[in-house]
Amino acid sequence: MAKEISNTGLFFDELNKIRVLQPEVFQQTTQLKEDCKDFVEKITEFHKFADGFIQMVDGLAREVESETMKAIGVRNLLKSVTKQREAEQQQLQACITEKAMELERLRVQHQSLLKTEQEQQELIEQLVLNR
Repeated sequence: MAKEISNTGLFFDELNKIRVLQPEVFQQTTQLKEDCKDFVEKITEFHKFADGFIQMVDGLAREVESETMKAIGVRNLLKSVTKQREAEQQQLQACITEKAMELERLRVQHQSLLKTEQEQQELIEQLVLNR
């Protein structure tokens, strides 16, 4: 194993290289360095996945917003068409009422004219008979 050179703080490792740190501390440091490297790689990969997920969610949010706006536009158009039809129906109903009133007026006028015609016919007959 490692041998210390007479309390100088220098050590020889398994390959007989001189080290400042104890071999166990050096090995732990090396292991910690590798663990940190693995951790950084995993965090980087996680960030890539998270960024991809965020981009996908943002895209879906834009699509949802677009479809929502389209739906609102169609709903407003439908309300507009409904109101327009109601107004048109009221206008036609008013026209029907007006025509019905005119029909009644003309019917009364026709009855009056028929009565006047009959009276005149009777008058003509009386005048012809009296002659």
